[in-house]
Amino acid sequence: MSNNTIEFRDVVKYYSDKAVVDGLSFHVPAGECFGLLGPNGAGKTTTLKMLLGLVEPDAGSIALCGYAIPSGARFARQRVGVVPQFDNLDPDFSVRENLLVFGRYYGLSASKTRAMVPELLEFARLESKADARVGELSGGMKRRLTLARSLINDPAVLILDEPTTGLDPQARHLIWDRLRSLLARGKTILLTTHFMEEAERLCDRLCIIEEGRKIAEGAPRELVAQEIGCDVIEVYGPAPTALRDELAPFATRTEISGETLFCYVRDAEPIHARLAGRTGLRYVHRPANLEDVFLRLTGREMQD
Repeated sequence: MSNNTIEFRDVVKYYSDKAVVDGLSFHVPAGECFGLLGPNGAGKTTTLKMLLGLVEPDAGSIALCGYAIPSGARFARQRVGVVPQFDNLDPDFSVRENLLVFGRYYGLSASKTRAMVPELLEFARLESKADARVGELSGGMKRRLTLARSLINDPAVLILDEPTTGLDPQARHLIWDRLRSLLARGKTILLTTHFMEEAERLCDRLCIIEEGRKIAEGAPRELVAQEIGCDVIEVYGPAPTALRDELAPFATRTEISGETLFCYVRDAEPIHARLAGRTGLRYVHRPANLEDVFLRLTGREMQD
């Protein structure tokens, strides 16, 4: 019997004769945090909808918690918690009432749901806001309440669609802390995000997709070593093209995005020596990261 809680095998989905998901395959073992990354329009949302049985694939197979999808979606969803990209809390209810009402959707008894509410409020650090209306909450509080609500059925799997978009750094770090605590309890997480730092901090493995196809998969550190494999010097200032012509002989690769020149280097000293003391320029020397991988694979220019 497979230990994978999520399995995609050669999944295809067409809209208007265009393949928005094109032969996608990946798996997520129990207890792992798996990231699904890609630019806007890459097929992430369609992938999540198919996983939950809301959209039927045109080819391939999907399994969630041991159930074939979409035929077994109703049973699989009983073991899944979902945090949508946008909060859909009921503004007419208090924090406590939002949790109580959501328990009914899973067929939980009122007494069982009431017994779970204190623990969920503590998890979300909303004990003092239990009787507050949703409209009185900050964005970070609403996001924590949405996360707590997704746990009402004690799910084995959490599906999180951009869980920290729009949050300030403090709120984001608190959400990350809560997610790590869920992983420590053995939960499985499928995460989509545009924050590469978030993916690096949380994900055991990840899959980068573009135009519905997988273009890379692996652990964050492995992908950084495989795709970049050296340090990066970012140079900010005017005339980046002329600067690239000067510095390119001392870099393994260079890229320009706006007024920023990216130099990928194994030996940074020659470039440091040429930049030292120059006015009108700023530069930073740093290790390569997952954002470098993402932009190298998907491009630095905006996509429509």
